[in-house]
Amino acid sequence: MYCNNVFKFNFKCAILLFSVFLVFSANSYAKNQAIDSVKVSTDTVVSEAPHAATTSHHEEAHEKEFDPTEVILEHISDSHVWHLWGHTSISLPVILYTPKGIDVFSSGNFHHGEHDYNSGLYTYRLVHEKIKVVGANAQIDEVLSAKVLDFSITKNVAAMFVAVLVILAIFISVASAYKKRAGKSPKGLQSFVEPIIVFVRDDIARPNIGYKYAKFMPYLLTVFFFIWINNMLGLIPIFPGGANVTGNIALTFVLAMGTLLVVNLNGNKYYWKHLFLPDVPFWLWPLMVVVELIGVISKPFALMVRLFANITAGHIIVLSLISLIFIFKTLAIAPVSIAFVLFMDMLELLVAFLQAFIFTLLTALFIGMAVEEHH
Repeated sequence: MYCNNVFKFNFKCAILLFSVFLVFSANSYAKNQAIDSVKVSTDTVVSEAPHAATTSHHEEAHEKEFDPTEVILEHISDSHVWHLWGHTSISLPVILYTPKGIDVFSSGNFHHGEHDYNSGLYTYRLVHEKIKVVGANAQIDEVLSAKVLDFSITKNVAAMFVAVLVILAIFISVASAYKKRAGKSPKGLQSFVEPIIVFVRDDIARPNIGYKYAKFMPYLLTVFFFIWINNMLGLIPIFPGGANVTGNIALTFVLAMGTLLVVNLNGNKYYWKHLFLPDVPFWLWPLMVVVELIGVISKPFALMVRLFANITAGHIIVLSLISLIFIFKTLAIAPVSIAFVLFMDMLELLVAFLQAFIFTLLTALFIGMAVEEHH
């Protein structure tokens, strides 16, 4: 059976590819935050008017106004802590490469950005989820901060590890079932995964790549399940879900870069001839070469932006609908808000699968264009 061969042989390649994604993405997440929210100051302003003595205590201590923008941007951006509930959160490891060497400590030392932390090498400050070096004058040293490379395990990176563990658990279990039930009909989890494998093979890989499709099945399966599982976990509001992994443009950049490399490293001579020696009049050749080279970059760029924008937009819409309850400060709006949130969540279930399908489909299409033989 074809699926059995995929699990036994090609899945090893898929695991190796995941490892490359993890190493590259961890670096990209740390250095390239897709949406760096400028958090609004929440300090309480107390009136100092001359007649303050006659003002009640309730008027002096103004309540903190609910800021939906702050809440939404905090959710869709990356973080050095993983919030669970209330004031409970998981502190994630901070890994810094500094001019004095590697510095490793817990993000809990920042106390949610309220305190600086001296590790012995430098004093650090957490500013809008960016780690800065503090000088002797208690001011941020921007020059030194630029020399510090951040390889921390942030919330998105940790969520990506969770997704990989889920995928490995699923596929190792299914691969074991194939070994034990060789020649028998699929059962349990195996019966759920096999139709998806066959779908990727028969409806995505074969029609777009042709007879060479088997070579690229490990990559296509890896991309499809990696995006789909991360999308699904992002819809779960509690730990270990809720992270905006595929809505981080650093991750989608890595995935698009993977497609760019696979396409161009496997391009045949006809593919490269079409780029550099197109069949056009000689006076049009310089322009067409530029256009074709732009096309090489624009294809993975479209993959990157499409996945990032669609997933991020879904999170923003859901959080905006929930925020209506707190903006109007009444439970009367709650039934309407919750009804729309449930509708959007059902729609997001479709979008989670659809975005994985589109990314994989276009990747297969680009690969097919690169390996297609001349008619």
